[in-house]
Amino acid sequence: MQQSGVTVWFTGLSGAGKTTICRDVEQKLLEQGDKVEVLDGDIVRQNLTKGLSFSKKDRDENIRRIGFVAQLLTRNGVIVLVAAISPYRDIRNEVRQKIGNFIEVYVNTPLDVCEQRDVKGLYKKARSGEIKNFTGVNDPYEPPIDPEVECKTDHENLDESVSKVLKAILEVRNNYRRAKIIVNNHA
Repeated sequence: MQQSGVTVWFTGLSGAGKTTICRDVEQKLLEQGDKVEVLDGDIVRQNLTKGLSFSKKDRDENIRRIGFVAQLLTRNGVIVLVAAISPYRDIRNEVRQKIGNFIEVYVNTPLDVCEQRDVKGLYKKARSGEIKNFTGVNDPYEPPIDPEVECKTDHENLDESVSKVLKAILEVRNNYRRAKIIVNNHA
């Protein structure tokens, strides 16, 4: 049976652990022989959305473009792992509606913990005024209201977070298989 596509959208503050969890999930899925593609926010900004600013309008456009690529891959049977801050709830919901097979993963890590993990020094620059519109400091982050998965990286280890995500993917794929069997039996 053909693999069902799904987009797994990791959202949370910078330093929350989105990419770390995403890459571990990717590795586990690849080991199972799944078709997987990762769309990391930082890498996408260097290529697909180069030139966009960090204004709300441009952030929304960034997420729309990531969502468009994720939609194409998902409909072609790929498990798409998106790791992007995506701070605004409305645009995340817009992308969810367009993609359909969508799992929102809220990497819920307190701001102070994210600042302690700040390997790029971005929070320090935002606090000093060098970076404007930095999510969590001088630009809002709107947490998901009802995500399919919530990972609290300040309370759980990586394996626990990854396990939650893999379980959600398995549930979506099982629901897809059941729906496909029902359709085929009625054809």
